[in-house]
Amino acid sequence: MKIALKIRQTFSVDKATFLDVFIIPILATSLAITVGLLLLLLSGESYQTALRALISLFVGSFGSVSALSETLTASTPLIFAALGIAIGFRAGLFNIGAEGQIIIGGLAAVIVGFSVELPILLHLTIVLFIGAAFGAGYAFISGWLKAFTGAHEVITTIMLNLIAFRLLDFFLRLPFIQKEGRNDPISKSVLETAELPRLLSFIDPNLRIHAGFLLAVLAVVLVYWIIFHTTIGFEFRTVGTNIHAAKYAGVNSSLAVILAMSAAGLCAGLAGASQISGVLGRATSGFSAGIGFDAIAVALLGRAHPIGVLFSGILFGALVAGGREMQVSAGVSLDLITVIQALIIIFIAAPILIKRIFPWFFPKT
Repeated sequence: MKIALKIRQTFSVDKATFLDVFIIPILATSLAITVGLLLLLLSGESYQTALRALISLFVGSFGSVSALSETLTASTPLIFAALGIAIGFRAGLFNIGAEGQIIIGGLAAVIVGFSVELPILLHLTIVLFIGAAFGAGYAFISGWLKAFTGAHEVITTIMLNLIAFRLLDFFLRLPFIQKEGRNDPISKSVLETAELPRLLSFIDPNLRIHAGFLLAVLAVVLVYWIIFHTTIGFEFRTVGTNIHAAKYAGVNSSLAVILAMSAAGLCAGLAGASQISGVLGRATSGFSAGIGFDAIAVALLGRAHPIGVLFSGILFGALVAGGREMQVSAGVSLDLITVIQALIIIFIAAPILIKRIFPWFFPKT
């Protein structure tokens, strides 16, 4: 309870917001893991296997420095992309296009990463900036179409995802991008000056957690400030709550929609750039790995709140890292992790169900 009170005081959230952003996601996750293990038992696995799976899930995600490193590495692009989706949610926009924006941002970042020779700090800054800018520009298309033609952002972002997949495959086969001696779609590797430094290399050079995670945390703070403490953030929330009331109040709703969607793309572009510079070092046809789609679940679990997104991103990163250990140690398929993720979203989508199952956490009204 002291920890809960400290969190509330730190981020100045009222009790209702705290319950919605922190308690409901925690309970939904706990319930989803429980149901997932019950399904494992119903499939014929023994209690011992289910227990090993649960232990492996936690050990593989937080049980060692290496496990924690993998958790935070997996969570970094999820946090970036989910922040963008959360901005869209706040403005009443459902951005399905984070995957495409990650691809475009990552592709732009990798080109700058291998083709330009600069000092490390300048090179890294430009790589991340270019990734963010191209992600924002790609999302701008959907925002502009929404604002001035009424085209639904779900339709346009889905189509732009498909275009991004094909553009990536096309560009990766161009001679000046494709790695020498390869026929498959794979880019040249970025220069060392374009690689995000690893944070724990002094402990073990194989620990993959990189400076991108610190940037993701910084992005959480920045987005929190923008949404809740700036005029443009207020306009995003006003448009998202009631666009007609926003117009009546003098808000330029078209501009707000374009800016919100562009900001969402900027965050997704950073996700792509950080994945290229921090983990992969090059681009392949599947480098986005569904991060943009998983980020939708992260944003939903975080209740479209930046602080909630931070914790839910780490949780999903833990599921990814712990799932690998669970598969190796307990012999349980990674499909169980997908089931748990889906159950989390189902329970999050039905908060009344959580309140009925755990009534003692919620005051009667």
